[in-house]
Amino acid sequence: MDDHDAEGRLSDIDTRQDDTTVLSDERETVAPKKKRKTSVVVLYNHVGDDPYEKLKDVDPTRLEFKPEYPIKVSTITEEYEDIVKALRRAGYRARAVNLNNDLKRLERILRRSRPDVVFNLVEFFHDNAELETAIAAVFDLYRIPYTGSPPFALGLCLRKGITKRVLQDHGVPTPKFKVLYEPKVPKRLGLKYPLIVKPAWEDASAGVDKDSVLRDPENPQALTDLVARMVKEYDAVMVEEFIEGRELHVSVWGNDDPEMLPPVEFDFSKLPPGYPPIISYAMKWNPLEEVYHRVDTICPAPLDPKVLRRVETAAIRAYEATECCDYARLDIRLKDGKPYVLEVNPNPDLTEGVSFMDSAEKAGYTFSEAVAHIVELALERKHDPLPAHPTHAELRHPEVGPPRPGPQKTEDPVAKSLRELGVSEYSGAQPAPDAPATEGDGASLESPPSTEPSREST
Repeated sequence: MDDHDAEGRLSDIDTRQDDTTVLSDERETVAPKKKRKTSVVVLYNHVGDDPYEKLKDVDPTRLEFKPEYPIKVSTITEEYEDIVKALRRAGYRARAVNLNNDLKRLERILRRSRPDVVFNLVEFFHDNAELETAIAAVFDLYRIPYTGSPPFALGLCLRKGITKRVLQDHGVPTPKFKVLYEPKVPKRLGLKYPLIVKPAWEDASAGVDKDSVLRDPENPQALTDLVARMVKEYDAVMVEEFIEGRELHVSVWGNDDPEMLPPVEFDFSKLPPGYPPIISYAMKWNPLEEVYHRVDTICPAPLDPKVLRRVETAAIRAYEATECCDYARLDIRLKDGKPYVLEVNPNPDLTEGVSFMDSAEKAGYTFSEAVAHIVELALERKHDPLPAHPTHAELRHPEVGPPRPGPQKTEDPVAKSLRELGVSEYSGAQPAPDAPATEGDGASLESPPSTEPSREST
């Protein structure tokens, strides 16, 4: 073959953008390489029996009331498997893993069979909700992408009193409150009735029941008795002004530009007489209680456009102020058209058709699309435990202030003297204050502020 023929043959080669190469005379085709599926570990921690398993044996006709909703709800394992199936339908390679309080299992997942991303659904470790933050911190140490909020947000939002201080500092309306650590109530509490009393360091409506709301200011003993009982059980309690009005679950997702999903409103009109219009633990989690079947939800909540904008402003500002990531749910009460943020819930329940997922569905997402979107939000974030850039809260709200600089290394005095004498090859030289930081020199390190509560700070 002469040079001219070689040039002609090469000119017949058509290289496609999809990596398929075709020779025009021989029509040979090289198939493109298949793109590797993103691997996801749906990680949770459950030890012992699942109480929802036993609900399968309950005969609804034996209850003292007629249930409106099914008694047989998904078990814990089934809920997580539903997320796995949804991710697989969305094109991910997913599997569920139960840590079962085993740190070695966690290490094996992150070191030996490292996934592309962890779908973090761990809510406690060794029966301690505070260790939820430690699991997320391990992901940060391994620099592995994971869904949901980082340790700071998880720890902050477990401390209701400190969270409300943060909300107040960012101009987010929240009911007035006091956190008490002793089984007694100050004579000058500074709060107006009605009041609601709940644990200061719990979530998921733990400790909230039909007796949590107090309406009679002429009966201070009722408040003292309730505080004493709850301090004994929960160590710290929050007494809060109860907002008479509509209750909303407001879901938000996103990072750089968070988006509010259609809010869910709770209809308390069917509650038994004397039961306060609140989301108690029984109402939320126990299908064997009548109250579970007497509260309906409406999504999207029928809100006036102006009120809806106020809700959106309050929800997104609270989401950013607490530095939530990827997705969260906010509990909000409305009074005279003004939203009051009660709590911020990072990494909320993702059961299909409930609260967060109900809102996502009304926004046009299928269950698979919603969980896939959460995974993509996690993958888009930079998973650096010590970010050198401002948070989205700082960018959107300048009053938060710029990131504080960490301790800066200065030039060693001996090295400086040697440099001034013209001796440049000195092994002990350190970077000057204006020298750019390099990996490992710690120029921008700063210990995060403690979220541990104190009587003074709360």
